[in-house]
Amino acid sequence: MDHVAIMKKEWKLIPRILDGTKTVESRWYKSKIIPWDKIKSGDTLYFKDSGGPVFVQANVTKVDQYEVEDNIEAASIMQRYLWEDLGTLELPEAVENYIKNKRYAVFVHFNKIKRISPFEIDKSGFGMQCAWILVPTIKGIVKKQTGRSG
Repeated sequence: MDHVAIMKKEWKLIPRILDGTKTVESRWYKSKIIPWDKIKSGDTLYFKDSGGPVFVQANVTKVDQYEVEDNIEAASIMQRYLWEDLGTLELPEAVENYIKNKRYAVFVHFNKIKRISPFEIDKSGFGMQCAWILVPTIKGIVKKQTGRSG
């Protein structure tokens, strides 16, 4: 399966993926939604910043999932992955606020990171606010280039 992780542009995480600092992508939810139980080792993971094209590809190597009891446990779980996920040893306030009151956490480990030729995707049917897309193949959502005739 192919997955597209849509990143918060203001967090500037894609440069950390490209330089090899970030090797885990975490997602936190209040309910079990994609990618919960839908991603596995061997899947392909694509990255894009919100509002931008897809331009990074990686290979999923491992997935860890947690059912979170409370905010103390959420912070403890996040602390284990801080370096691999954010390249820091201190939990940033923005991330602490983001994981607060979430009940499910998914940590996707990846390798074989490469920059690819940028392409746009068609998010029709996935919802404007979706931040994770799962498709059998990425080719199914690549926007067709419109050529100009002159």
